[in-house]
Amino acid sequence: MSDSAWDVVGIGESSVDEVYRLPSAPGPDVKVPISSRQIRYGGQVATTLAACASFGLRATLAGTLGEDEHGTGLRDALEKRGVNTTHLIPRRARHRHALILVDERTGDRTVLWERDERLVLDAADVPREVIASARLLHVDDLDADAAIAAASVARAAGIPVTSDIDRVTEKTDALVAAVTIPIFAEHVPARLTGEPDGERALRKLRSAHAGMLCVTLGARGSMLLDGNQLHRVPAPRVEAVDATGAGDVFRGAFIHALLRGDRPAEILRFANAAAALSCTREGALDSVPTLKEVEEFLRT
Repeated sequence: MSDSAWDVVGIGESSVDEVYRLPSAPGPDVKVPISSRQIRYGGQVATTLAACASFGLRATLAGTLGEDEHGTGLRDALEKRGVNTTHLIPRRARHRHALILVDERTGDRTVLWERDERLVLDAADVPREVIASARLLHVDDLDADAAIAAASVARAAGIPVTSDIDRVTEKTDALVAAVTIPIFAEHVPARLTGEPDGERALRKLRSAHAGMLCVTLGARGSMLLDGNQLHRVPAPRVEAVDATGAGDVFRGAFIHALLRGDRPAEILRFANAAAALSCTREGALDSVPTLKEVEEFLRT
């Protein structure tokens, strides 16, 4: 067991999702009936940490929490799944809310979200001592200034930093430079480099970043550039029910495999399997598999 207080500290998004399952994706001027409606708890970093905790890691979420019934429900859901919430900062605001439309045929989703400005985490709010007591820091790109500040604290302490980068803003380059292992959504490397080919985009990013560079590819799996060696691992085939949170589960599994010392291709294989397994269930925190389930899935 590590002497660190935490295996993983996460800084970033948590969300309450209102999920509508539809028989088909909505199109222009089309009326689509609702098959079911559910309230689910998740968010990028919250779901990643729930996956980390499910795999046996000590995880704590640092960020902000709305002081409403959604914030209370989210805190309870995270604690139930083994994620520590003592470093969440309460704010007098409605917690972040998302409306998710899920196509029942494919599991594909459309996400509409809103967030009160009072929930913004500033760089001054970053819990530096908590970060310095961890084995790894995980950040997203929601509050970029806080993420960059947190990453700087971690790197100064020799702590690796993984990231969830799924959009491009004026601060994305600085965030990529701040973390040690950026994990990109598929469209991001192309937008950062102007190179449409995924491998060439990662190799172009290599000129400014020496660490492992990873990109998720949805149903096609993932790839990772380690030095000059590219690892590309396909995803297992599954019958998808809901893809909500699959990328976040991938990141949690990636962190688990990284911390136990797996080689790059095996990290991707484990993370792909966990993400694929999560797609066979209704999404967000409820889709997170256990370590035993992922290992059994890989064996079969």
